[in-house]
Amino acid sequence: MKFLKASNEDGFTLIEMLIVLLIISVLILITIPNVTRHFESINEKGCSALVQMVQGQVEAYKIDFKTTPTIQDLVDNEYLNDDKTSCPNGDEIVIQSDGSVSVK
Repeated sequence: MKFLKASNEDGFTLIEMLIVLLIISVLILITIPNVTRHFESINEKGCSALVQMVQGQVEAYKIDFKTTPTIQDLVDNEYLNDDKTSCPNGDEIVIQSDGSVSVK
């Protein structure tokens, strides 16, 4: 009777799995700091774009009502939604007496 010997076993060895886990860990350690830096940049750009949009709504309100609005005036007259009165990072948007829009 002949015994068949498996010459080619399928699967990974423990060393191969550890090498793969090491490579994945290194990649994660490299990417996480880069991703957090990009979130800061995205928030800054989003806030800048929101300020420009509110400035446009202030100008439209001034044309319609011949007066400088407050943020609440813009919300009440549906020039802005309630969620557009502050930046994504939490900074409040304010309208100066001359109609210019800035971040507090």
